[in-house]
Amino acid sequence: MIRSKSLAATAVLGLVVVATASGCSSNSSGSGSSASPSANAVALTPEVQAKLQKVIDDVRVQFKAPGLQAGVWTDNGQWVGTSGVAKAGTTQTITPADHSRVGSITKTMTGTVILQLIDEGKLSFDDVIDKYVPGMPNGSIATIKNLIEMQSGIPTYTADTAVVNKYSAAPTTAFTPQELVNSVKKSPPMFAPGARFFYSNTNFVLLGMVIEKVTGKSVSDNFSERLFKPLGMNATSAPGTSTSLPDPYLSGITEQGDPLGKIKNATNWNPSFAFTAGEVISTLDDLHKWGVALGTGAGILKDETQKMRLDSVQTTVPPNTSQRSYGMGIVNTAGWFGHTGEIPGYNTVLNYKPDTHTTIVVMVNSDLTQGTGPNQLAPAVVGFEGLAGIMTPGGTASSSTSPS
Repeated sequence: MIRSKSLAATAVLGLVVVATASGCSSNSSGSGSSASPSANAVALTPEVQAKLQKVIDDVRVQFKAPGLQAGVWTDNGQWVGTSGVAKAGTTQTITPADHSRVGSITKTMTGTVILQLIDEGKLSFDDVIDKYVPGMPNGSIATIKNLIEMQSGIPTYTADTAVVNKYSAAPTTAFTPQELVNSVKKSPPMFAPGARFFYSNTNFVLLGMVIEKVTGKSVSDNFSERLFKPLGMNATSAPGTSTSLPDPYLSGITEQGDPLGKIKNATNWNPSFAFTAGEVISTLDDLHKWGVALGTGAGILKDETQKMRLDSVQTTVPPNTSQRSYGMGIVNTAGWFGHTGEIPGYNTVLNYKPDTHTTIVVMVNSDLTQGTGPNQLAPAVVGFEGLAGIMTPGGTASSSTSPS
């Protein structure tokens, strides 16, 4: 949440090297119930599973992460692999039951509740944010639709030096959502709403505040009642200001917030700094359930609303492209739909491919870059056969090329 994305979990997915004939698969049906089993999914043969395991082993070593786990689920079976340990400096085994902070994957949940409230007539895409949270840059003209598509022109509070320094100095401090958004109130708008895409965490904190105002219930209750319980995601929660994780859990390390780059244990840093932009805790199995629901709409959205959401990634608003675009709280990367998630100590990726009914989840208990910045990760990504590339029909899994 302090730093921009693109860390080890992104490298694991290897989306830079994915090649698909369809490109952006946003014409897929939004209904989970109407989707027929896919015969196109790559079979999880022993050879393919070995390639998947090699990816996570190689990436963990490359980024010097304590541990990493990943899962792939298709109509043809599933694979779960682990590498390393659940806590740095120990021999503690990683298991699918381990809880982890999932960072900005939370945005997909926030966006879903917003869409539900619109379906219920309690909210409108055309409502301006001033109606619910007054005084924001562009507040009188930026709409709910602008916020959910990251096109509001409202700056991100995670770029505000004062609030970031406060968090870095005392990372167990509890923040209120109002305190977070107040930090950008005096900033000028970045651009006119709808003119550009810019990834601003403020957008989704504001949407969380809207959810609470419209429903009269906490985000935690909304997520639980509307998403987690209906989908059987019993190990997933929105912790609010609580700094603890349920047992068992992954312990996360970070160098964020330290001017000298000293590595620290960030496991119990306060997630309220992220609120509805990134506070959720989940597990590998629960994120699998969420990936299917997010990709199909089953159990959470009407068919027409799900179709609208997937179609939203067809945006031409710059710098979105057909291969990499941000829709209504959901990211398209070459036909994979989902989101990345980073919060100090943790790096997570969730993706679903509608045409093959394939879900991929990656969890890393570290956000260390080992000196690689967002623009330097491509060599690491290209250097490995990423999970998404392996699981793309006609990609690396079905070729005769052996793992690098």
